Amino acid sequence: MNADTVRRVGLSLAAPALAIILSLAITSAVLAAAGNDPFETFKQMIEYAKEPRTTAMIINGSVTYYFAALAVAFGFRMNLFNIGVDGQYRLAAMLAAAVGGAVSLPPILHVGLILLVAVLVGGLWAAVAGLLKVYRGVSEVISTIMLNSITTALIAFLLTTDKLAVQAEGSNNIGTKAIPASGQVPGIGLVPDSPLKVYGLIVLAVIVGFLYWFVIEHSRFGFDLRAAGRNEEAAVASGVNVKRMILISMAVSGGIAGLVGMPQLLGSSYTYSLDFPAGIGFTGIAIALLGRNTALGVAIGALLFGFLDNSSQILDLEGVPKEIVMITQGVIVLSVVIAYELVRRYRIVAQQREVGRRLSEPPAPAAGNDKTPQGAQA
Repeated sequence: MNADTVRRVGLSLAAPALAIILSLAITSAVLAAAGNDPFETFKQMIEYAKEPRTTAMIINGSVTYYFAALAVAFGFRMNLFNIGVDGQYRLAAMLAAAVGGAVSLPPILHVGLILLVAVLVGGLWAAVAGLLKVYRGVSEVISTIMLNSITTALIAFLLTTDKLAVQAEGSNNIGTKAIPASGQVPGIGLVPDSPLKVYGLIVLAVIVGFLYWFVIEHSRFGFDLRAAGRNEEAAVASGVNVKRMILISMAVSGGIAGLVGMPQLLGSSYTYSLDFPAGIGFTGIAIALLGRNTALGVAIGALLFGFLDNSSQILDLEGVPKEIVMITQGVIVLSVVIAYELVRRYRIVAQQREVGRRLSEPPAPAAGNDKTPQGAQA
């Protein structure tokens, strides 16, 4: 490994290392200011995370976060800010649950139909924002925020007992009809001694992550997408249909977003009710930023946020406000932005110095031209 390779690897690792150091330092300062011992707090969280049940919960939370972050990251690669992941996955989960509870099919077909409905609903809902951007010039940030509000109203309209919902037995809660066993995905016992199984859709998460990496990094479509995201004018000049790329990117991002609620729906709740998890899409934005929009980086970010969410449950019992975890998550994202910017500036300065050094070096003699000139022998 030569010096240039060592320097590139070092710079690549410097940004996340600096972000972790910054976030730990700021969180420790906040804990100390609140009268808590930072080291003891971190130790309690790590010890609690090692318990088998907590470990399984961390993995399950990470699977859901992974889908959300990949959906956001796909838009980021096209320079599109898809804030509507939250609305896309909630609408997709509700309609997929309604379809899944209304039909009876063999197991594989039943699960496949539910997943297909979720992907189509999420993709079509996100494509609305893409159409508005392409044909009316509406910023996808504004349109997806508005679509999130429309989604909330639409779900409230449809999730009533005279439309798609039924009354839950022994409860005031309402939800769609329960998905029969043929449409459920059994868990996997990945964590020894844990009474809680890991969502079976973790396999689908791995497949989607691999496809994301392959399409972005090793396909013509991914090359065009990255080119259009970095410089739209240059992409147009090279023959890329940017409008078509925007539409496809928003639809694919929404399609991935449609999978966000599937681990919960097919793995544990089997119905979409009033207490179905919300707000996961916004967490996905933070994780995509943390993971720098790469499949592996997003996976690590999802595990980190899953750890913080679940290990914080022990803090209340120890007298430490678990809201400190929310501060930590925000600090992590802020630290990532600062750290990557600092490393980017350092890399530019280092490149300028290297170019200046090479320009100041005397030119090397050409090969075969090392003979002494005849006129100099006198």
